[in-house]
Amino acid sequence: MHLKYILTFISFLLSSACWTQPPQDSKSASKMKVSRENMRIQEVSKAIEEGKSDMEIAAGYEKLAKELSAKGEHARAEDYLNRAKRIYQAKKDKEKLAAVERELAKVQEAQNKLEAAYFNFSNAQANTSNIKLKKLSANDMQRVANTNNPEVQSAFISQNIALSEELGDTEEQVLAYQQMAQVNKEMDNAPEAIKNLEKALVTVKDKPEASMNIKREIANTYAADNQIGKAIAINKGLVADAKETNNPKAEIQQLQALSENYLEANKLKEGVTTLQQAYDLAIDKGQTIEAKNSLELLVEQYKRMRQPQKALDIYSDFMTKLEVLVKNDSTLIDERFFQVQEEKILQLEKERELKDKLISKSNTFNYVLLLAIALILISLIFIAKALYSIKKKNKRIALQSLRREMNPHFIFNSLNSVNQFIAQNNELEANKYLSSYSKLMRNIMENSNKDFISLTTEMEQMKEYLDLEYMRFHDKFTYKIEVDSSLDTDAVFIPNMLIQPQLENAIWHGLRYKDSMGLLTLTVKPEGNHLSVIIEDDGIGLTKSKELKTKHQKEHNSRGLNNTQERINLLNSLYAADISIFIEEKTGEESGVIVRLQFPLMNKNL
Repeated sequence: MHLKYILTFISFLLSSACWTQPPQDSKSASKMKVSRENMRIQEVSKAIEEGKSDMEIAAGYEKLAKELSAKGEHARAEDYLNRAKRIYQAKKDKEKLAAVERELAKVQEAQNKLEAAYFNFSNAQANTSNIKLKKLSANDMQRVANTNNPEVQSAFISQNIALSEELGDTEEQVLAYQQMAQVNKEMDNAPEAIKNLEKALVTVKDKPEASMNIKREIANTYAADNQIGKAIAINKGLVADAKETNNPKAEIQQLQALSENYLEANKLKEGVTTLQQAYDLAIDKGQTIEAKNSLELLVEQYKRMRQPQKALDIYSDFMTKLEVLVKNDSTLIDERFFQVQEEKILQLEKERELKDKLISKSNTFNYVLLLAIALILISLIFIAKALYSIKKKNKRIALQSLRREMNPHFIFNSLNSVNQFIAQNNELEANKYLSSYSKLMRNIMENSNKDFISLTTEMEQMKEYLDLEYMRFHDKFTYKIEVDSSLDTDAVFIPNMLIQPQLENAIWHGLRYKDSMGLLTLTVKPEGNHLSVIIEDDGIGLTKSKELKTKHQKEHNSRGLNNTQERINLLNSLYAADISIFIEEKTGEESGVIVRLQFPLMNKNL
């Protein structure tokens, strides 16, 4: 069989092994050393599964991307950094967004995606508020934009070396030294490149893995500058370091690199022997992929040395050991485990996204429902306020109507008085009465739209009214008005024309039927938080008055009392005024009626 087809077949077998190798159970997994990237992806998977916060998941993505980038798996690293970026964008965390965009630009540059790298360096520069980090990303933008001009790149990298030192960021510092070394090599300045790599090596002296990578880069630089002896010395040291740290994969790769140095130095025997060591170590340590790589290198060298039989022999050896090798290869299990976790994460992300959408829809529905309820409540409040306003307005109208209902009766009685004076040819008294009556009516009309008036105004109106009645019934009663001197009559307000009907009842239904001269007393005094108004007469009293009344008079008197009570009820309802009226007949030898009106002490016009 042709060697090319054998190699292709082996590659196919290994690829199939990667996908068909079942992940080990937890007991088996616990016995083997789990790679850092597998630990990270497992942490991310667990975080999503346990419903951790988006920020915790994004941080997990960043850590995983860092491990993948260190292994040279830049495409995978870019994927997870993009996932972290989307979360930080959603959360509007600009500083974390700037940091992840910078890392994203680095892995994109490693894949030669220069436009994308420039874009993310630009975004990182715009999003961070740290002046030095802004400058760091701005310099990287210019460096990426000038890939064909090493001298210009060198100037921007020099600035970043200084900035990273100021920031105390060793990772940025090492990266800048490595970038400067690469520029030196492009300018055919290997000694300067090695100096910069050695500076980077000093910076990472406490990090074995990073140190090994930089030493490998130094060896490659020496080899490219035809200083093979130095490259061989470094790679020998790296082989020893890898063996000491029990890193078989690194040891195999360093043996491969050392073999390449020997072959470049035309030391064929050492080169083939070293390659054979790499192959044997890969078989022994269960490193299938590295065994295949060593096999390919050996076959290629045997072909150059025109020793096809040795190539076939080693192929045969590899095929004989392949099945056992694949079964025992933990790296293939690691790869399969990683792939299973990736698939799990994708599924969990879809479930999380679906859940978030459902929650968002539910929240939207709840917000709409709450808004609708709020609008309904607001509408009900407005309707209630409108109804209350209408009800209050109706009560005011009813109150005014009841107040004005008293006026026709009062006017009728007054006109009867005038008519009586005219009938008696007493023109002087009639004129005097009309003059006083018109003054009283003017005052009543002026205040007719007010529910409350000052005590001063009310007392003036009551005096004018009593004067009118006295002009007609001067032979029946006298009156006196007593107002407590402690009251500020201009500041105290009482209901308008609520006292007058009680005075009228006392005169017309009590005092005018008395045989002797009667006395009507109007007393106003404070009692605690209330204002007490007492109308007392020594007329014939309620019982005898009822006996003398006609049916029409009884109906009118009843309506008058009802009117007063209705007005009190309306005032109490409109103003929470706590107004009350008490009517009692005197007992014993005395006759007459006492009416007590109680108002709250109000010092403003409601």
